[in-house]
This record gives sequence, structure tokens and C-alpha cells, in this order.
Amino acid sequence: FGTHRLDSAGRPGGNARRGRATPEGLPGTDHRTRRRGAQCGLPHARRKDRADRGQRLVVAPLHIRTVQRPVCRVEPRSRRHRDLRMGRIASIVCCLLLATGSVRAQVQDTVRHPERARNTFSTEGWWKPAGPKFSPEVHDDRTITFRLRAPQAERVELLFDEWDVVPQTMQRDTDGVWSLTIGPVEPRIYQYKFRIDGFETIDPVNPDVKAGTTIYGSVVEVRGGEKPRFDERRRVGGEVHLLPYRSSSLGQLRTAWIYVPREAVEHPARRLPVLYLRHGGGDFEGSWVREGRVAEIMDNLIAEKAAVPMYVVMTNGLTDGSWVGGSTPEGMQLLERELIEDVIPLVENRYPVCKEKRGRAIAGLSMGGGQAFVIGLRNLDLFSAIGQFSAGILSDGTFDYERYIPGVMEDPERINRELALLWIACGTKDPRYAGHLDTVDELHRRGVRCEFHDAPWGHEWQFWRLQLHDFAQRLFQNN
Repeated sequence: FGTHRLDSAGRPGGNARRGRATPEGLPGTDHRTRRRGAQCGLPHARRKDRADRGQRLVVAPLHIRTVQRPVCRVEPRSRRHRDLRMGRIASIVCCLLLATGSVRAQVQDTVRHPERARNTFSTEGWWKPAGPKFSPEVHDDRTITFRLRAPQAERVELLFDEWDVVPQTMQRDTDGVWSLTIGPVEPRIYQYKFRIDGFETIDPVNPDVKAGTTIYGSVVEVRGGEKPRFDERRRVGGEVHLLPYRSSSLGQLRTAWIYVPREAVEHPARRLPVLYLRHGGGDFEGSWVREGRVAEIMDNLIAEKAAVPMYVVMTNGLTDGSWVGGSTPEGMQLLERELIEDVIPLVENRYPVCKEKRGRAIAGLSMGGGQAFVIGLRNLDLFSAIGQFSAGILSDGTFDYERYIPGVMEDPERINRELALLWIACGTKDPRYAGHLDTVDELHRRGVRCEFHDAPWGHEWQFWRLQLHDFAQRLFQNN
């Protein structure tokens, strides 16, 4: 027999309808249990107490031991149905996620590779030898052809060379290309520009340019052939190092360009002398390497045993980016402190160099020439030779020795005794030439021994390359 709790309508009440245990702890039945019980011939008792219409217990005969059996048959099936439903839902969700991910991947792939279905890339036409250089084209007979593509231009001129510049008109062909062939010219390094309807510009297809504080022009090199130039690369030589340092006087991070001779690499224990070389007002610390060809010049001289192997150290000579900053007495004092307190100790700690005065020299061009002259004379205990090329401040008739080198000129014998070489040079076409002649006369008048060198050049790199070539051969001969 089973016990069921019926409501006033004679239906299983409360938890019995949900197939869970009644408050008395007995399992109840639901409509599915009743339906299956009727099919099995099990009578279902419904009684109503009409007197109080309240709930009461009804005892009904059952043909099974207890009512738990049909209930047990129902509950596992209900769980199976629930599990099946959850499994179907999970399967549907997985399918949707997979489909969504596939669509997203296809969309992203389409965005990344819009032409994936059809590859249009081809190297056809690449497989051919390089043609002649468009501009400038240097011919075997040392003539040079310049070209410029400017179909809309009305007039194009070539401005050739660095100092003696004479505009030359170029001719246009039917394709709008302007061209001009000049020469033959002497083997050396030339600067040039184009003037297009009054506007001056560099050659847009020539990456070799002269640059410093600005871009001055394009560069073309004419080699010497069987008789190579003194500043032409002819062999594997030394190295150029870039060494960062902090300028304590200027509070700036700067870079020193250092030429290291081949002998220093092959014989690292050998202590070599150092030339501290300074650039001009429109240049930067790398100008002596790029435009001055210091590495080529030193490599050739050392290989020919015309010069003592030496390091060449080049640092920035500007304090505020202007010529003025590197030419005033105050600016030179800052640069002097930087050289003595930062650069020289850096070089002497990093490289096996001679740390004595006889192993140091200082030189420079233009603004750097004035710096070398002033810093060198104010530090006669540090440098054995001074080279000054085309300095502007020394060409000025108002140059004040007492303001720049106070007390030094009062003892010319000390200058002559301390310096093995005081080299002064200026090109005859340079407007500073007359002032240099006056400077040399003044030094001689004061009893200072010096050498003066000139050549038919202007204020240009060809003259300074020649001066470095000659000056370097005179250095450190007593070493």
C-alpha cells in the first residue's frame, strides 16, 4: 500500500505533484505516474470529505510492494530527458560558435588578403642588367653628363663646383629631360646644384650630398684612374669609430668621430699620437670624414710612410648651432673645457694613445681653425703643434689677442719653445686671405715663429683637404 496526500479536489497535492517526497517523507505522484498506473491496472483513489472539505489521507490498494517503484521508474527518466535536452542545447551552442568563428575568420582573412584569390605580383622585367647612371654620369674621358627630369620647367641651369661657380644652361629633350655634358675636368671631388626657373635644388637622383648645418649641394667624384688622387680610397685602411660622451660644460650628449689607423688594430699595444681636428661653422663633427676624406688621406699617407700613424678625433665645435656660439671667447671656453675635461680623458682611457704633450696636436678649418688657434695657444702644456686653416676671426683686423689668449702673446719665446709647429693657411681666392697675411705679419712682429701656406683656392673643401694632407706629414716626427 502507498500513502498519498490529496488536496480538496482529490488530487495529489504539493510536492506529490512534482514527483518529490511529501512532508511525511513519502514520495508523491504526478499525472504521468497516474496515467501509467491506470494503464497497469492500478486503481487510483480519489476521496473527498464533504464534511470539512479538507485534505486527508486515503489508503489505496496497490499491486506492488511500495509506491517507490513507479516513482523510481519516473525520476531517472525525467533526469535523462533533462540531460538530453541540455546535451542538445550544448550541441546547438557549439555549432553556432563554430559557425560564427568560421565566418569571422573568413571575413578577417578577406580583409587581410583582398587579392588572395588572384596573385598579380610579377618580377617580369626585373631580370636585366643595370643601365647607365641617370645623373651624374662620369665618363671615361672625365666628362660628366648631368640630367634632370623637369618637363614643366622653362629654364634649367647647372651650378657646378664649390667656389668658382659659373651657371651653365641645360637643354631639354622631347621627354622633358634636361641634360648637359661638361669637361673633361680634373680628377677631384665636385659640388653642384640645379637652378630651375630661379629655384636652386640638389640632384634628386643623387644620394651623395654635402651636408652640415644644412644641405649645400650634390657631390660628384671624378677618379684619377692610373694616377689616383691623394684623397681617393685606394686600399683597405683604418676604421672610423663613433664614440658617445657627455659634455660636462654644455650639459649635452655628443658624439666623437674617431679615425683609428690600421696600425692601432694590428698592434694594439703600440701607443700612437692623436690629432684633434675641428670642423667649420656650417659643418658637424662628421664633416671631416664625409667631405674632408680624412680616412682616405690618412690611410694613403700612412701606407706610403709619409705620415706617422695617428688617431684623429673630431668633435662638434658648435655650442648653440651658430657660428657665433663657436667663435666668441665665452663659447671657446666651453669648448676648451669639454675638450680637456671630457674628450681627451675619454680617448686616453678608451684607446692606447700617447698621453704626453708630444703626442697631441690640434687643428681646424674656418671656425674650427680659430678654435684650434685659441685653445692650442692657451694650453701650450697639452699640444705640440697647431694648425689653423682659413679662420675668420683671425682675418678680422680687430682680433683682440688679450681677449682670446690673455697674456700668451707677451711671452713669444715660450710659444716658440713649446710648439714644434704653428701652421697657418688660407686660399688666395678666399676673402679672408688678406687678413691672414696681416695676421702672419703681426705674429712675426711679436716674435712668434709660424709657417704660412696658401694655394689658388677659395673657402672650400679642396683647399682644406690639401692642407690636412700637408700638415699631417709634419706631425709627430720626433716620435
